[in-house]
Amino acid sequence: MSEPKRLHPVAMIFSVIKSIRQSVFGLLPMIILAVGNNAWLYIVIGVIVFSAFIIIGSVLSWLRYTYQLEEDQIKIEQGILIRKKRTISKHRIQSIDLSQNILHRILGLTKVQIETAGSDQNIDASLHAVTMEEGKKLHDQLKYKKKTVGNGVSGSKDSLEEKEKEYPSESITPKALFLAGSTSGAFGVILGLFGLAFSQVESFIPDQFYNQASSWLFAQALQVLIMLAIITLIILWGLGIIATIVQHWNFKITRYEKELFITRGLLEKKQSTIPLKRIQAIGIKESIIRQPLGLATLYVEIASGEVGDKTQTNTLLYPLIKKQQVEEFLTKLLPEYNYKQMDWIKLPKRALPYYLFRNMILPFLATIGTFFFLREWIIIPIVVILLAGILSIFQFHTIGYRIDGEHLFIQDRLFSRDTIIVKHKRLQSFQKKQHILHRKQQLATVDTAILNKYVGRHFVLRELELKDVDKIADWYSYRDKL
Repeated sequence: MSEPKRLHPVAMIFSVIKSIRQSVFGLLPMIILAVGNNAWLYIVIGVIVFSAFIIIGSVLSWLRYTYQLEEDQIKIEQGILIRKKRTISKHRIQSIDLSQNILHRILGLTKVQIETAGSDQNIDASLHAVTMEEGKKLHDQLKYKKKTVGNGVSGSKDSLEEKEKEYPSESITPKALFLAGSTSGAFGVILGLFGLAFSQVESFIPDQFYNQASSWLFAQALQVLIMLAIITLIILWGLGIIATIVQHWNFKITRYEKELFITRGLLEKKQSTIPLKRIQAIGIKESIIRQPLGLATLYVEIASGEVGDKTQTNTLLYPLIKKQQVEEFLTKLLPEYNYKQMDWIKLPKRALPYYLFRNMILPFLATIGTFFFLREWIIIPIVVILLAGILSIFQFHTIGYRIDGEHLFIQDRLFSRDTIIVKHKRLQSFQKKQHILHRKQQLATVDTAILNKYVGRHFVLRELELKDVDKIADWYSYRDKL
């Protein structure tokens, strides 16, 4: 048993930054109101008092936070007025991730994120600043079984074996990262953030300057405005590429006996683990831009996880890969999931009207309303109707399924084409749905689900042939034959 330890003093700085980030949006309206009333003295006093409270609270929290590593568990005590004691057994730990931001890397520190098998974030633990040596020690001792080696020094059996063996791995090149950034959805995200930031900053721009800039902008010729729009889009596109490269620089995935180990990051270096037993499904996503280029992104659906986790529901497995190389990749790193190019069982032609109706009904109603009240804008809902019709046809031709042994393959589309590989034993439920029109046309809808980070993910295939739905139902029911 080790002695109780504190985090590195840098943890106080992280605590101060976190407190400021959480409070700034709540205090911003009060500051704006005070500025409007020229109450600068109150602003200065408030900032000083608020900063003092944050600093004192961070120092006390650091002093009262200790962790103690034992052979098969870690004990954590924290709290200034109310003391909380947590004991996390290594048998409940699902993953231990190490990550480093810029300050971590300069000081040789790391953040240790411990995730358990439950879905309660209060059960998990996060050590925001420990030395890299201490972080690796925590990872090895809590992740692997211990044994006595040599002269009685305790070591990690699995860890030692892993160093002796060579495990399959894949890494991505800078050229592929550039291509991933060029074809990713980061452009849309940055465009949205840019618009949000501008809407927040707009209120601080002096009216005179704002009016002059607006007058100059509207006075320019159409060609100049188009050029400015193109330059802005190019800049945002470039920022999306940079964001992808920074996030996934030196991306490497390695397959061990019981887990996948991923390292990535330029400014913030992250090391994360994906336990194989928690993988519920494999996903192959092809965006509208990437599909014609034969490119895709691989991800995995993982069971459990923190309910309060703000990350996406699935976990990135590989940023960018050629579709024709997916089979080789999975054979190398995840041979449990057999994937190969196959013929899909598609929807019958009589299913197309349902997809057209679902996607086009709202734009059609909007067109009727616009015709009566805003006729000069009628072209907009008409264009939306056409786009909705095109999307419906794409969805109709994309959706399909295939059964291969213990695997169910599902192909679906909202905008991007999504191919799901799920094992029979991972399916949690199965529903067959029919309404009166379905029964007359011998159609049915399949609704099946798996676990993921939250309550689960449903896979819905609408308007399949009734005989195909019965085939999937029989495959799902006969568990003892698989």
